[in-house]
Amino acid sequence: MKLALAQLNPIIGDLSGNAEKIFEVCAEIKNEDVGLIITPELSLIGYPPKDLLFNPRLFEEENDALNKLSKRLKNLNHNLSVLIGIAEPTYDIEIPKLYNSVVILEKGTWRIVARKQLLPTYDVFDEKRYFRSADNSSILNLYYQEKIWKIGITICEDIWVEQNLQNEKIQGTDPIRSLENEKLDLLINLSASPFIESKSLLRQRIAAKAAIRLSCPVIYVNQIGGNDELIFDGSSFALNKKGELQQELPAFRESIGLYDISSLKQQPSISSKHPISQEILFRALVLGVKDYARKCNFNSAIIGLSGGIDSALVATIAVAALGISKVHAILMPSPWSSAGSIQDATTLANRLGINHQKIPISDVMNSFNDVLSNSTWGIPTGITAENLQSRIRGTILMALANQKKHLLLSTGNKSELAVGYCTLYGDMNGGLSVIGDLYKTSVFDLCNWIDSESSLSCRNDFSLPQNGEIISSEIRNKPPSAELRPEQLDSDSLPDYSILDPILKGLIEQHLPTEVLIEQGFDKKIVHKIANLLKNAEFKRYQAPPLLKISNQAFGSGWKKPIASR
Repeated sequence: MKLALAQLNPIIGDLSGNAEKIFEVCAEIKNEDVGLIITPELSLIGYPPKDLLFNPRLFEEENDALNKLSKRLKNLNHNLSVLIGIAEPTYDIEIPKLYNSVVILEKGTWRIVARKQLLPTYDVFDEKRYFRSADNSSILNLYYQEKIWKIGITICEDIWVEQNLQNEKIQGTDPIRSLENEKLDLLINLSASPFIESKSLLRQRIAAKAAIRLSCPVIYVNQIGGNDELIFDGSSFALNKKGELQQELPAFRESIGLYDISSLKQQPSISSKHPISQEILFRALVLGVKDYARKCNFNSAIIGLSGGIDSALVATIAVAALGISKVHAILMPSPWSSAGSIQDATTLANRLGINHQKIPISDVMNSFNDVLSNSTWGIPTGITAENLQSRIRGTILMALANQKKHLLLSTGNKSELAVGYCTLYGDMNGGLSVIGDLYKTSVFDLCNWIDSESSLSCRNDFSLPQNGEIISSEIRNKPPSAELRPEQLDSDSLPDYSILDPILKGLIEQHLPTEVLIEQGFDKKIVHKIANLLKNAEFKRYQAPPLLKISNQAFGSGWKKPIASR
């Protein structure tokens, strides 16, 4: 039996559009003698739908979409069967009122064939807010070409049960164990698994364990695309019963893979060569920006270009995601901006080919000083004056974004967000924080890769300049500075990023106590200073724009610290 792996990029809540996307896949392979088409978890509504699931009308639309799609598929090809992820309503008074389910569409009808058992509630996931857990593992008996195929169906987390490979496992029944004596012909997993670096290889190792335990091939189909802060990489695959990789679909783009379960041959042949980590990271961020803009109906973006490395990286990602004509850069020098930074920003904009203009803010700063000089507190000084510059720039960028309906891209990095080295209503302004989950050291690493020959193939894919550097050694090698006062450097207020970032990773991603970090050799005063800065900046992060998550622990919906605490 030949299977089709449909790696799709849905828009959350767009049931008719997502149904059309599924139909287009079926139409494309209708003559390929395919017995079963597999789509990702919640493919009809998109993942994660969050509180859209509280709208009762949604399920009327879902039911209507399934009925219409079933009839269209019957007319297209009477023998086609399709697995689709849906939210299945219950009809009692208990809550939650839904199952995370899978239906099969065949011969003009549809029916429920599986329900999710293990519901994640860690990090960004909150499925128990909406769904009930199923009691049993699911088996589909599919009649195809005079044979009944016995197929186990799992949904995303249901396959994550290998404690020796995982840091943690959801409490509950092992869905794979209950299938071990069923002599399955195939195990299918419909997933919506967000991107984290190296996660695709872990998924394959987890699925390989299931293949060996069940002695049957495993098909894993994952969603792709950016949905708010989450990026889904796809990377769907097929394994034989020994857990060996037979086929892997490309990451970060919609794709259809054909897999013949009978002959264990892949059609067509697809290379399983993996790009290096920096390229994966760059492609993930590009997809995140592209889909956030597209799905939120922004046609263009605007960026404050300072001549520093953070805004240079964001501008490069934006051009790769949206194209040269869709990205606009604004240079806003103050009296403290160095001539080198202004030149670096201008040169970068010219290299990228993007529209840019200079709006000096000296006169605006003087106007604020004139107004505030009449107040009880007088002309702002010190950090207040520095923050005022940032807020002037933020106001200008928001005004231009409003006027032209641009998406304002925030350029702050994770190190700055962590310690509060950022200004509310200033550089934190924006509709999307592109590198808010990248530490400063990671920003340098990614920019070094962009300017190396290793990035040339990726640059070509995104129509970026092919010759020479993009970011430039001038930007990459200059000491980090916000240039908000004469000769200011980040190191005036913070330890070197090579010291700061490992401490932050310990506090944020490993949740280590300060005592443990000190035992590891970090300076006691620095550790306590950073821990206090991290806590005291919590109120700022509550007001920050959504950021693209690429790590195990990002600020955003998966970071739920109280503001008022001791």
